[in-house]
Amino acid sequence: MSNHKLLSALSYFSVFFLPLLLPFVIYVVSEEQEVKRHAKRSLISHLIPVIILITGFILFSLSLFSIDNQLVSVMNGGFDFWRMAPFIFTFLYSLLFLIILIWNVYQGVKVLK
Repeated sequence: MSNHKLLSALSYFSVFFLPLLLPFVIYVVSEEQEVKRHAKRSLISHLIPVIILITGFILFSLSLFSIDNQLVSVMNGGFDFWRMAPFIFTFLYSLLFLIILIWNVYQGVKVLK
């Protein structure tokens, strides 16, 4: 098995350990274009959950400023989206993370074959 296949697969399997650091290091250090392409793809797939998590944190932080409107809405019998939003976000984020995890493992095995 060649080194470029191992490095390419390792960049995908790094989702279990050093998910952002290892693909970046492989991308910078490697001179072969095929390894760089796989490292870049795995780095992007590792960045997607981080970006969504930061965005969700910012949205929930901003929603705390509208707590007065939320209380009025609940007292009037309306549906309070912001009360359910953390649960919806957690479910969708977990589903997305599981999909990305499976995709990275699939790509790593595919590279090794």
